[in-house]
Amino acid sequence: MRRSRAAAILAGLAVAVAACGNAPTTTEPTASGSAPAGGDKTLEGVTLEVAAKWTGAEQKNFEQVLKAFTDKTGAKVTYASTGEDTGAYLGPRIQGGNPPDVAILPQPGLVQQYADQDALKPLNDAVIKEIDTNYTPYWKELGSADDQVYGVLIKAAHKSLVWYRSQAFEDAGVQAPTNWDELVKASQTVADSGTPPFSFCGASGWTLTDLFENVYLSTAGPENYDKLSKHEIPWTDPTVATALEKIQQIVSKEEFLVDGVSGTMQTDFPSCVSKVYGTKKAAMVIEADFVAVEADQAGAKVGEDAKYFPFPKVGDTAPVVLGGDIAVAMKDSPGAMALLQFLASKEGGEVWAKLPGYLSPNKNVSPDNYPDELTKQLGQTIVSAGDAVRYDMSDLAPSAFGGTDGKGEWKVLQDFLRKPSDVKGAQEALEAEAEKAWK
Repeated sequence: MRRSRAAAILAGLAVAVAACGNAPTTTEPTASGSAPAGGDKTLEGVTLEVAAKWTGAEQKNFEQVLKAFTDKTGAKVTYASTGEDTGAYLGPRIQGGNPPDVAILPQPGLVQQYADQDALKPLNDAVIKEIDTNYTPYWKELGSADDQVYGVLIKAAHKSLVWYRSQAFEDAGVQAPTNWDELVKASQTVADSGTPPFSFCGASGWTLTDLFENVYLSTAGPENYDKLSKHEIPWTDPTVATALEKIQQIVSKEEFLVDGVSGTMQTDFPSCVSKVYGTKKAAMVIEADFVAVEADQAGAKVGEDAKYFPFPKVGDTAPVVLGGDIAVAMKDSPGAMALLQFLASKEGGEVWAKLPGYLSPNKNVSPDNYPDELTKQLGQTIVSAGDAVRYDMSDLAPSAFGGTDGKGEWKVLQDFLRKPSDVKGAQEALEAEAEKAWK
């Protein structure tokens, strides 16, 4: 569900922005986005295969990045699409002894999985130096397993956003809130004006995990976030109670939910977005940058009718939760390592950033490289967050807990939405599910 949507996150954002006239309408590289100068052609005659999930516009843009690498080094790179199920594609190729040179993995958990199978090659010193130069230690850890660095996070998705319908805010006379108390107050004002403030995607449990992760990161802080994501502290911990009690403030009032609790639990993603920008029944939807795609399809102009504000600060930390894709080497060859070094570099990141539909976790890629104001703002948020940025917690968990429809965290948070008064019961249910999944 979330995984399939993640495959088109930022490419879809580019479509939405382009529809508003803010982004290039072609995927041809501009002069500033062409291959970097000064290539030494040291890999002339070398052929590489790269496998990734991207298709359509995302694939075309990535192929331009690969072309920049070819122009710089002389290596020829072929692209293979894995489809949505990366594991199903790579598994037989690994077993058959014919993996691609480089694979792009959509979940950090796959790094550990393939490392356990001896299917990955440790990064060499040159690639690790590039990572150390351009990334915070947290991103390096995400690409590591058993104290060995195997991958680099090369593409990000921004999950710490609240989208709103500008007319609803204008009608209620409210401004975009900057902290949680302001959000609760603005929500009441919007409700008093006659419009339910929130459209939650209750039928899509993964959206509720995104909500929890943002609140928890802000209230509990990055260190506790890391511990909970590894189940090093239990879900019965007081920090979890604090986060659930904050969420309770916006989900426990019937007038805050469009179509009430029962309607909320029947609303999936993207239907929740349609209730904000299509039928215009609600004012806000809490989800990632790919909301722009659905808002555009509902007829809203992104940046005018459809606007967003950063997820409000609930505690001491301004939350920035990201998803993303990790590049790994499956063959120990100079060409594979050179490509990973290029993808991890400022140079490679800036080639990609000039094309639509991309966000970089590379701290040295200036947001000024992005082709439109919306993406530039999102990119700046990632850079400004620094060491406080965290990866989607449920994507770090075993899939039985954090990634299965109708089970684990998804189901417990859905039950909590139905009965937000039972914080303790939700915690106990979450801990019971976590204990089973981490065994």
